Amino acid sequence: MSVELYVESLIGERPDQASALSGGDIAAAWQVTMADGRHYVLKKGDDAAVQTRMMEAIASTGAPVPTVIAAMDDLCLMERVPSGGNIANSFDHLAQVLTALHRPLDERYGWQEDHAFGSVVVANGRDDEWPRFWAESRLLSSVPHVAPAIARRLEALAGRIAEFVPAAPAPALLHGDLWGGNVLCYGGRVSALIDPSCYYGDREVDWAMLTVFNNPPDSFFDAMDPLPGWKERLGCYRLWPLLVHLRLFGATYRGAVESELTQLGF
Repeated sequence: MSVELYVESLIGERPDQASALSGGDIAAAWQVTMADGRHYVLKKGDDAAVQTRMMEAIASTGAPVPTVIAAMDDLCLMERVPSGGNIANSFDHLAQVLTALHRPLDERYGWQEDHAFGSVVVANGRDDEWPRFWAESRLLSSVPHVAPAIARRLEALAGRIAEFVPAAPAPALLHGDLWGGNVLCYGGRVSALIDPSCYYGDREVDWAMLTVFNNPPDSFFDAMDPLPGWKERLGCYRLWPLLVHLRLFGATYRGAVESELTQLGF
């Protein structure tokens, strides 16, 4: 089916123009322009309905996300927000956005439904114990899918996880996939957070994800009033996105996974 027919199936009218957007490794996305000049983004992926619910949760905190116009099955039509700015010029505003997003909530760790990054299932069962959630749902879930040598190191880390993550961090709504490409910026401000993989957990998880591909300044973290020891915890939290990348994209990421494990003493 064409992009024009996808849009028509959602809102009953076809766009005048459609062009593919770059940057997505898992789902496809297009910018579409309607006859009256409205601009939308159409995303097609197995997780579209789940992500729609996640964006609604993020919006409820006051953090910016695109407005969902319509969603059905694996399709999601969203408003097109201003973008094109450099995240390096927007860290001050991003700290404000994350402070709103990460307000402490009365929630159990995890999420009410599972999610996926392509072929990698993101298990989101609820749990009252954060160390157990991180060990079982984020580290050990990759053990059957990685090389035995890495699997053994992950199992060793999981067995001592209470030494590396806090026992009971304030549950916060996490974006869950907060790399720079999922932070749209314009004019020195964050215009939207996109492509979430939400769950409730330690806010430092989102901070760690930002350090995988970006280099936020110290002032960014200072603005969010970090707790003692936060820098030492980032490596354990970075393992999750690195394991996802290892499983999706192969040996290119093996060195990064092994390096984090070595830094943690495994």
